[in-house]
Amino acid sequence: MPAFMSWPYLLPILMLLGSNVFMTLAWYGYLRFKEVPLIGVIFAAWGIALVEYCLAVPANRWGNEIYSTAQLKTIQEVITLVVFAGFSVLFLKEALTGIMRSASH
Repeated sequence: MPAFMSWPYLLPILMLLGSNVFMTLAWYGYLRFKEVPLIGVIFAAWGIALVEYCLAVPANRWGNEIYSTAQLKTIQEVITLVVFAGFSVLFLKEALTGIMRSASH
């Protein structure tokens, strides 16, 4: 197996992927549950964000032993875009065409 695919290189990326799934769920998941009182979604989002931090902090600490901070941030931003696009379509049932239309105006 090539060196770039070894566990120390892959683990931070997988952890950033997992943290981003939880972050996206915490930030936007409650939009499907508009009947839940605001205080309820605040506490639910906070609890979900705790899991996100438990993945993101070690991912960045361990990842910084291999990747530069700029590389980690770039990896995280790419993951954010991919995860949010999938989340928007699959969970929120919103088409990505609205994003493209807004960007062109």
